Formats: sequence, structure tokens, C-alpha cells
Amino acid sequence: MWLRPLATMRRASARHAAMQTGGLSWRYFSMGKPTPALTMFSEEQGMLVESIRKFAEQNVAPHVSKMDSEGKLEPSVLSALFKEGLMGIEIPEEYGGAGMGFTEAVLTIEELAKVDPAISVIVDIQNTLINLAFLTYGTEEIKQKYLPRLATDTLASFCLSESSAGSDAFALKTTATPVDGGYRITGNKLWISNAAEAGIFLVFANVDPTKGYKGITAFVVERDAPGLVIGKKEDKLGIRASSTCEVAFDDVEVKSSDVLGEVGKGYKIAIETLNPGRIGIGAQMTGLAIGAYDAAMRYILERKQFGKPVADFQGLEFDYAQAACDIEAARLLVLNAAALKESGKPYVKEAAMAKLYSAQVANKVSSSAVEWMGGVGFTKEYPCEKYYRDAKIGMIYEGTANIHLHTIAKLVKAEY
Repeated sequence: MWLRPLATMRRASARHAAMQTGGLSWRYFSMGKPTPALTMFSEEQGMLVESIRKFAEQNVAPHVSKMDSEGKLEPSVLSALFKEGLMGIEIPEEYGGAGMGFTEAVLTIEELAKVDPAISVIVDIQNTLINLAFLTYGTEEIKQKYLPRLATDTLASFCLSESSAGSDAFALKTTATPVDGGYRITGNKLWISNAAEAGIFLVFANVDPTKGYKGITAFVVERDAPGLVIGKKEDKLGIRASSTCEVAFDDVEVKSSDVLGEVGKGYKIAIETLNPGRIGIGAQMTGLAIGAYDAAMRYILERKQFGKPVADFQGLEFDYAQAACDIEAARLLVLNAAALKESGKPYVKEAAMAKLYSAQVANKVSSSAVEWMGGVGFTKEYPCEKYYRDAKIGMIYEGTANIHLHTIAKLVKAEY
């Protein structure tokens, strides 16, 4: 896997930085030196971005149109993602992963989204939700059992949402009844991403509904567990290559050793996993916005009307100048939230801001891109209409816009 030599370089760079700063990473501390800009990446990060760009052009781009029209993931694309090490970016090398950091995961998600936001979100869920949860809360037995698979060949799904539990995530009805040696899970999950292809499911169920959210527990369930049924696959507006399905649990039995973290602490796992996940969605949205912007700019620089490129007309100049500002601002919010997360600093507010604003920008820029291109922008011959459809989900999943505004407002009030 090409990510491994990059990971080795990253460790060497970190050791050098530690010697220069007394153990503190150069990203967060410098004495007598200018603070590096958030967009000034290390040499290995630059190599990573360039490698992902080439990978996406060669392995993803040729399949984007077909995957979108058929609403189905091309199996060879998923295999290539695993082969290139993109599904286990933060998983340590001892478990078969790349052993890199959260910022590298964010850069990967963004770069893939420039080509196909649907493939980007598949990588995002695996890295920022699933792998992070297993790394943070898994016993050594669970890590040994699942992390090598998650890094090399097995997709996973995060099973939280239900018909009664959307924004009110902890109103879930799925139960896990204690039985000898384990639990029996019963209930239905909706809107589960990656479910059609997943081999592992991280399932949130309540072991004692009388305790409310304090009974919620996280369980690791295998796809072939008796009673687990993949139901209806949603026919979606956008990100169509990423499957979204109902998943039913009909008396699915799991062992006590299949509990991730502590019994009754599933709500904590969900919250603390979704926060970095929102940074990942922010990266997906900024990548989408850049992809739409780049496609439209190439067209309007070539398209001529009244004897000159349409990009030279002042009205359009103002539009794409503003869009460039918006994209830059969204990207900085995402990178700042990622840096805070990696440094161990509070980042919940910044994650909410990054996800909210980047989704707003993606919707605005992709819509504008369609208009800049005129009639052809409205056709499937060009990619902007797909970016436009893909962008809408950013305002909905992993927290609606109003949920994030509420979170931000609450945290701002606490500062005064």
C-alpha cells in the first residue's frame, strides 16, 4: 500500500519537529517562527493529496456516470479503495492500516469528493465514524478481530437512525434484551449508509429502555448473523453510488464480548464519534464545491459570447470571485476543526461550524456552477448537475442545519 511509506515519512517528520520544539508538534506551537498556514501542508501530506488525485482520476472518474445513473457502487472501485489503503487511514500499521492522522483522512475525503462525493462519503464513514469508534472504545480483542478487516477488505455501517430517531437520535426503539452470555437485538434501522455492501454493522440499541438514553449500548454485528436483514434500498436524489438501506434486526443474538465500549454508554460513543464525522462531511462538501467550481470555470473560460469568454463579463466575475472566497472560508473552517481535534483541544463548536458552512457553500456553489454554464449545465453531459444533486444531502445528514445552529448557539452562549 502506497500510504505506508508516507506514514513512515510522517513519523520521521514528527520526530524532527519534536526535537525542534521540545516535543510539541510544529502545527500547534512555534517559538520565534511564523505560524504555518492551515493550507501549508507537509511534504508527505502534499504527496498524499497528489496520490489521491491520480487515484481518483484513474479508478473513480471512469465509473462516476454509470454509478450515478444505476444508483449502484462499482465493486472494482471499492476494491481499489481498500487496495490503496484509503479505508484504514488512522488504523495503526500493526492492525493493517496506514497509521496516519485525522488531517490526512480529511484531505483524502476532500480530494475524492472533487471527483465523486458518493465515493468520498463511503471513505468518510469508514474512517471518521467506524474506525475511530473501534480505535477509541474497542477492547484489544475487538481491535485484533475487526481492525485488520476494516483496513483491508470489509466495509462497515453505522446503525443509529430510525423512523422515530432522526435529529432526536436517542429516541431509538431498537432494543437489546439481555440473555445468557449476551443480548438479543430487535428493531429496525433506517437511512443506513453503506448497508448494501457492508460486512460489519455498528448497532446502537437500548438494553434498558426504562433508563432512557443511558440504556443505549453499541454492539458489533456481523452481516451473516441470523436475523439480520438488509431491506429496502433508497432511490436517492444524490450520492447515488453510496447505498442507503433499511436494516432489520429480528432477534439477532450477539455475545457480551460484542459490546463496543461499556454497556449503557452507547450514547457517549455516538456523540463523540459523530463530532469528528461532521468534520469529515465538511471535507466532503468542500471537495464537492471545488469540483463543481473547477468544472464550471474551465467551461466559462472557453465559452465565448459577444466575442469574448463569458468569464470576462463583470457580472460573472463577481459571482465566481465570491464563490472562491466562500470555498476558501469553508475549507479553512474544516482544516481548523481537524487541527483542533488532532491537538486534543475542544472542537465541537468548530466541527458544527465547519459542517454547517461547508454544506451551505457546496449548495450555493454547485447551484451557481449550473447557471454559469447555461443550458449545458442542466444536462448530464457535464458534471455540475450531479454536484448540485449531491450537495443537498450536506444540509441533512450527520446533523441538519438547524441542529448545528442550535449546537453553535448553545456553545456561544456558554462563552459569555
